[in-house]
Amino acid sequence: MPAVSLDVAIARRPEVARPRFLYFDLGNVLLNFDHQLAARQMAEVAGVSSQRVWDVVFGGDLELRYESGEIDNAGFYQIFCEQTDSQPDIDQLLLAGSAIFEPNTSIFPLVGGLAAAGYRMGILSNTCPGHWSYSTAQYSIVRRGFEVYALSYELGACKPAPQIYQRAAELAGEAPGDIFFVDDVAGHVEGARAAGFDAVQYTNTAALAANLHERGLEFNY
Repeated sequence: MPAVSLDVAIARRPEVARPRFLYFDLGNVLLNFDHQLAARQMAEVAGVSSQRVWDVVFGGDLELRYESGEIDNAGFYQIFCEQTDSQPDIDQLLLAGSAIFEPNTSIFPLVGGLAAAGYRMGILSNTCPGHWSYSTAQYSIVRRGFEVYALSYELGACKPAPQIYQRAAELAGEAPGDIFFVDDVAGHVEGARAAGFDAVQYTNTAALAANLHERGLEFNY
């Protein structure tokens, strides 16, 4: 079999467009989180079993309704109380359900390097008012490190619905094809690609840095 020259091999390599805007997912990309911890903490505050909390919050559509903006903090609290037959303090309950995040410390230098190089960035996340308030209060990089925040509860749609990607592109002021997106959930990546984004699934920060360098982005990491 004849050898393929280096020049030919490079010529055959598929071109990847350089993005004009970068969107990051929040949960399990910028911040790690634990739903099991949320269930245990909320159960302790409400005086019910963690399994009951899990079934109510994560076993049905309550989380989706909360993250899509169909209900707010008060609406979430009312439904939680009705379905668990409990009446905890609302602020304690929301804190118990939100104090579940830890920073993904490996990605912060990458974000800082991109910011220092002048790249435009945003957060595109399925999140709820309680989680967002907690995250922005606890982590300054979430609050200050990004130009655009495309949040499901504000946009009225959750990933992987096409509408959220369309609205995210509008907020960024860029065509979908000029946007790069990273998410840990394969279905959300597929939804972004279907909407025209260049999207990859997050596995680790070194791989993400390689993805970005492959697209012609120059930054220190």
